[in-house]
Amino acid sequence: MSRSTSREVSLVHGGKEYFSLLKSLIGQAKESIYIQTYIFDEDQTGTDIANELKAAAQRGVKVFLLVDGYASGHLSHSFISGLKKVGIGFRMFDPLLKSKYFYLGRRLHHKVVTVDCIHALVGGMNISNRYNDMPDQPAWLDWAIYAKGEVALWLTNICQQRVKPGSLKRMLGRSPNYREQFINSPVSVNINDWVRGKREITNSYLNMFRQAADTIMIMSAYFLPNDQFRNELRKAAQRGVKVKLILAGPSDIALAKYAERYLYRWLFTKNIEIYEYQKSILHGKLAVYDSLWATVGSYNVNTVSAYASIELNLAVLDHDFAVKVENTLHAIMQNDCVRITENQIRHAGLLKRFLQWCAYVIYRSVFYLFTFYFKQRE
Repeated sequence: MSRSTSREVSLVHGGKEYFSLLKSLIGQAKESIYIQTYIFDEDQTGTDIANELKAAAQRGVKVFLLVDGYASGHLSHSFISGLKKVGIGFRMFDPLLKSKYFYLGRRLHHKVVTVDCIHALVGGMNISNRYNDMPDQPAWLDWAIYAKGEVALWLTNICQQRVKPGSLKRMLGRSPNYREQFINSPVSVNINDWVRGKREITNSYLNMFRQAADTIMIMSAYFLPNDQFRNELRKAAQRGVKVKLILAGPSDIALAKYAERYLYRWLFTKNIEIYEYQKSILHGKLAVYDSLWATVGSYNVNTVSAYASIELNLAVLDHDFAVKVENTLHAIMQNDCVRITENQIRHAGLLKRFLQWCAYVIYRSVFYLFTFYFKQRE
């Protein structure tokens, strides 16, 4: 786990709020812009951001764009050449093996933006109309953290390493006391990357389950915890921790939702509260506990994020920030969710339970390696 000082940290709602901030940061950039994302669509939102990046490059800003080679593999030659023509460093992140129908290896699933080594955005939003508020449809619900300060410098280095290995010492030379700042900072950069043996986000969730004394709140778009997560959730609930889950109601992936609902009976027997979000598609990934600590980023609580993707979250150990996240989630539960009841769970028919079980088995055993079903979804 790497730590850094941040002079400013705030929670950013997806949709118009996020993309307005992103455009503003690109517009004020003077030295460098790094954007790394899973999906970059050639739609109105993608075109608008691409035009902002081109304008930045034309005024002398060094711009680097890295997208996942599978989820963004649909980008046209003319779109990519237009970026490169103005000097934007564009590259696709490739897996070990891929074809039209399958994808084997790591996915670049993290969503990171840094500007001038000072400003950073880390969250779950891809560059696509689905994550933006459009005239005919609201954005999918998602979140990001805006951070200003030394954490942006560290994130820039991470982005640089993904594009092309660089000099960590040279970049961090701008901050001579960075070691002390990392130790004392409330903001930490957590990465999951199975190829490099990093399980920092996974471990941060496990620590939350073990340390929480009062309340755990988790919003997860595709919730399928492994046995270790379930065991720690069970222990937390048994010692009196109130565990509240905000999960998808309408879902863009029917198989994932069926698999998720197979777990509802187990969750209910452990006194874990379940809320299904109704207002739009849920895509957010964040958690908070005891008004002390919160994490926001690209990590879903499932085997795909744990074992098949490069994920990045920012975690914040700060009372005020954690309270803001808790209040936000409480409002969503009250205004935009339906709480799942014992009656709903008990009256699920045998056929539905069987189909849910089948989805659960398939999802857990296959899709963390062969992620063709998730193309352009997460």
